[in-house]
Amino acid sequence: MQRTLRVFAAIGMAVMLAGAADASADSFFFSTGAPDGRMATASRPESQGKIEIESADDFTLAADTNLTSVSFTGLIFNGGLGEIRQVRVEIYRVFPNDSDVSRTSGPPTFSTSQVPTRVNSPSDVAFATRDSAEGTLQFVVTVLGQNFPAANSVINGIQPIPDQATKGDGPVKGHEVRIDVVLDPPLDLPAGHYFLVPQVRLQGQGGNFLWLSAPRPPLAFTGDLQMWIRNADLDPDWLRVGTDIVDDTTPPTFNGSFSVSGTTP
Repeated sequence: MQRTLRVFAAIGMAVMLAGAADASADSFFFSTGAPDGRMATASRPESQGKIEIESADDFTLAADTNLTSVSFTGLIFNGGLGEIRQVRVEIYRVFPNDSDVSRTSGPPTFSTSQVPTRVNSPSDVAFATRDSAEGTLQFVVTVLGQNFPAANSVINGIQPIPDQATKGDGPVKGHEVRIDVVLDPPLDLPAGHYFLVPQVRLQGQGGNFLWLSAPRPPLAFTGDLQMWIRNADLDPDWLRVGTDIVDDTTPPTFNGSFSVSGTTP
């Protein structure tokens, strides 16, 4: 409890200081909405006995933005606040930025020996990172409910071509949690198109954090892309959660449930 109160106090102070410093700036906020129970994808840093998994969904910035906070919702299975040991937030640009195009087939598909396409995927490497293990972000966990169901999941079913259509790992249920993050220092991002990758490390070797999907209208915004995923074995390539992995007759597409906020000049 003392740790939780200290984290809340630190976040409150960070928010007040940010508000004082940016009193002359306009606020920015984007959200994909609450979870819809369709998909849950693993997203975790590398840890003992576990390789890294990254789940990504996109957002756009119309102007240079000082990104100060991130919120995302997912599932954990064996407990609550005490399970979470590390939270990391990565920002990727859209391929071909920060990527080695020469290792792909080139236009129009930019395929590789591992994936059908890199078009509209996250880049090879992250553009920016904030990590609680490095003291560059602070987080608070709120338990929203228990036994929240997701119709499908992707945890281990991340395979290179020709076996990429694993269909996922099936239905899951767990504790629904929202993780609110303050970025300290904030991320100064130029106007552009980005992917958010939230990662959570749980205590021990048995648990995974699964990022929940959000309702996906035809387009959440102009140019809205779908959710992508990779693990350390697939790196630097990415697979589309819906089109490549689920791969139904009419492949579904997914957004992650998240919001980002900050200030613009």
